[in-house]
Amino acid sequence: MSKVTACKVAFIGGGGVRTPLVVFGINEAAAQIGASELVLFDPDRERVEMIAALGRAVVRREGGSLQIRVSDTLEGAVSGADFVLNSVRVGGVPARAHDERVSIQHGYPGQETTGPGGAAMALRTVPIAIEQARQVHRLAPDAWLINFTNPAGLITQAIAEHTAARVVGICDTPTEMLHRIGIALKAAPHEVQCEYLGLNHLGWVRKVTLRGKDVTEDLLANDALLSQLYSVPLFDHALIRALRLIPTEYLFFYYSRQRALANQLRQGSTRGAEVERLNGAFFQKLHPLLASGDDEGAVKAYVDYLNVRSGSYMALEGEGGSALTGKQTQEHEDPFRAASGYHRIALEVMKALSGDEDQRVIVNTRNAGAIKEISETDIVEVSCRIRKGVITPELCGCLPPEVRGLVLAVKEYERALIEAAVTGSEQLARKAFLLNPAIGEWEPSETLLQNLIVRP
Repeated sequence: MSKVTACKVAFIGGGGVRTPLVVFGINEAAAQIGASELVLFDPDRERVEMIAALGRAVVRREGGSLQIRVSDTLEGAVSGADFVLNSVRVGGVPARAHDERVSIQHGYPGQETTGPGGAAMALRTVPIAIEQARQVHRLAPDAWLINFTNPAGLITQAIAEHTAARVVGICDTPTEMLHRIGIALKAAPHEVQCEYLGLNHLGWVRKVTLRGKDVTEDLLANDALLSQLYSVPLFDHALIRALRLIPTEYLFFYYSRQRALANQLRQGSTRGAEVERLNGAFFQKLHPLLASGDDEGAVKAYVDYLNVRSGSYMALEGEGGSALTGKQTQEHEDPFRAASGYHRIALEVMKALSGDEDQRVIVNTRNAGAIKEISETDIVEVSCRIRKGVITPELCGCLPPEVRGLVLAVKEYERALIEAAVTGSEQLARKAFLLNPAIGEWEPSETLLQNLIVRP
């Protein structure tokens, strides 16, 4: 492997609660990617300073030389960067909670990236993500912009369409699914190969190979194995067998909309509202620990917070459980060293883009012929070969007929919503709502749209 030169990593939206995980990952892989400093930018200065202090505590605990600093401006953070991570939430978690609450009031499941909530999030976020990406290209034209910002596929497409930034979108959902498949099969990661295709938060595993043998049918026929693939029981096994595809968890909001809505109504809350309260309690606890220099206490508080948050993931929507009522199953693990997750996929992509050897990673990138029915320049979520700044999607052929209509409809919705966000057209936004299979109605869209919009 060629010598890795020192590089700068910037993080737009660095005040987010997942940032310390990314700090851990970059610090751990600093030698491989040449990272010398991580610069955080976030308009919430008080919060980003706390997150930076927590990140430094993580580095001190683990050992390492990664320097973490906060920039007052996006320009100061991004200038000269080699990698720019982008994870912004316009309007913050309160906007998410609002979107989900309004969706439920109008008879749709409340979810931050799908349905009405996802549309509202995208309308707020697209113009800002595009402007930030233009700044990244101006200030660091050779940098890779690694987009975490949700809805990740749609935002990546908006950036790719409207800027010259070198962008790739990432999400930990597909890799978490592959990880769970490996655990269910009691196999090491290198022993399992999966064919995966779709869009972000709309993807399926089509084929599973174990030690060179196709075991897809065996997996589909085994209730005990299928039950291990999701954190809570989301899909009827008969549904999975009917599709002959393994859906990722967000398909729940397409395949089981009424069940998701009923569980949210029964619980009287949404995931966004829960996260808002969890975050408030966490930062209230974190502040005095950091102020007193208690690194161990601060990191422990963070680990406890992540375990409660991840342990209750999808519980409210899937089975009516809650992080606040104790119905969730906590996994009590070290989230920093988890085999999959938010920081792992980011580091895999950064190492692959820096390295001399092909790495196989699922990312959101231009289709380039990977899926036959989708335009060359549209963003898809597929396995790619990544090496030294080049991302090559693996050829997937045609979409399975069972999901072709859904994928193409969601892609048309994404295109329409991006245009609506860029132009500010209410009519185009309502058209996008109509095209979205999780909404799919015209008459309610006017009031729904008006009630959803929260200005940043």
